[in-house]
Amino acid sequence: MKKSGIWIGLFSSLTLSIPTFAQYAADAFRYSEINQTGTARFQGLGGNHTALGGDATSISGGNPAGLGFYTRSEFSISPSVSNYNTKSDYIGTSRKDGKTNLNLSQASLVITNKPSYQRTWKSSSIGISYSRQQSFQNRFSYSGLNNRSAYVNKVLEDVNTSRPTSATLNADYDPDVNLAYSEAGAYYQLFMINPTTEAGAPYTRYDANSPTQQLGEFDSKGAQTQWNFAYAGNYNDKLYVGGTIGFNRIKYDYMHTLTETYTTGTVFRGAAQSENLNVSGNGINATFGLIYKLTPTLQFGGSLTSPTFTKISETFNQSTSADYIVGSLRNDTGVDIGPSLLNIPQAPNDFEYSIISPMRGSVGATVFINQSGFITGSLEYVGYGGMRVRTKYLSSEDNNAFKENYKMEIQDTYKAGINARLGGEYRSGVFRGRLGLAYLSDPYKIQFDGINRDKLLLSAGLGIRNDRFFADISGTFNSFKSVYSPYVLSNTQDYASAKITNHATNVVLSIGTFF
Repeated sequence: MKKSGIWIGLFSSLTLSIPTFAQYAADAFRYSEINQTGTARFQGLGGNHTALGGDATSISGGNPAGLGFYTRSEFSISPSVSNYNTKSDYIGTSRKDGKTNLNLSQASLVITNKPSYQRTWKSSSIGISYSRQQSFQNRFSYSGLNNRSAYVNKVLEDVNTSRPTSATLNADYDPDVNLAYSEAGAYYQLFMINPTTEAGAPYTRYDANSPTQQLGEFDSKGAQTQWNFAYAGNYNDKLYVGGTIGFNRIKYDYMHTLTETYTTGTVFRGAAQSENLNVSGNGINATFGLIYKLTPTLQFGGSLTSPTFTKISETFNQSTSADYIVGSLRNDTGVDIGPSLLNIPQAPNDFEYSIISPMRGSVGATVFINQSGFITGSLEYVGYGGMRVRTKYLSSEDNNAFKENYKMEIQDTYKAGINARLGGEYRSGVFRGRLGLAYLSDPYKIQFDGINRDKLLLSAGLGIRNDRFFADISGTFNSFKSVYSPYVLSNTQDYASAKITNHATNVVLSIGTFF
């Protein structure tokens, strides 16, 4: 396949979330959305960090000014376990799936310096942190009896629109290595699409009227992780100022298989379509923050995070299998003339592009209640409409078209997100108890499928803390809805989408020591 056709092919093949969305607009959002990160303490507080300090999350996922609250050095580490459960509804059939994943939420080192003499800059701290910003772990499956179409109908619609000749489809297959250079080329060699004229188009299929039992299985893994280097200072115990630079790493892989059985098939019993995507990328961003202590019991904070500039490389693979009924196609002499091969992979598609994630800004306040604890809240703005994707992988003209087309797609699809968080901590001696709530607004402008993608995160935590040691544990429950379409046809009545209810539970344990 020519490079100029790679992104067009992926546009047609990958449709996660909403069927009409282009792949790279959805990718930009996937790599930009952050739910809740950091230590068990901050996650137990609902992810609140804007107006609260003295925690390692200030380095990697919060307001770096919070680093200025440190009066001594600290090392902490936070392993976590996440459980993902899904329930899909597809053509009247429900199906459950899920998985569990162990990972490292964060590990941080804070070095604090306090001058030996009195001055207005009371202290300064530097911080180094590794953190898990996003998890791409997911698993769902769906099944149902489709009376309107099969995946091959999508291939038919594509070829009957572009109308390649039979010779062109034959040339898209290399018999020496059993490799197709287009999806249509694979289906043509498998006899799953067939010409009706000498030139080829229009094409048709066998078993066109057979109901199709469909089973789809999706599994993804990977994460967005970040190394952060931060510096903050404490001015007269009133103003705290900090900044951080983050070096971002993306690793994302998924596999999807759609297995189909033609329940009344006379030529084919069914077919299977498999695909996998492997993505890796590196990026950089920066955050600046302030916290001001208005009174001993009230402080305000704000932070601003630049877009993350990320360069991404990906490889996309597909293969097609046909379950042919031997002897169903014969010539005049009774010899079987059906397909000689039953599985044809496609040549891998490599592509490189870059993403500019949205700018983020947050404001918040914390109220301290004597020595018994505090209540903290924040509002966050995420400018999803400002995301951009671009490439230098194609011709100059196609590079520009890629950038402009996806700019319009993003602006038409996404709006700014307003996220709200509220949390509180109760203190009794060395013990701590925490509750948190986070509301993440739906970033899509139009609900084509009637799914509300708001997210509500509920969290709780416990901790102990003394002069040398601390340990915290928190649990966060996240519930949201999504949609997956295995393929798309021009008539929306002819294909189906799986509506998925997602439940994710994340348990984090943070332990640390002061020195």
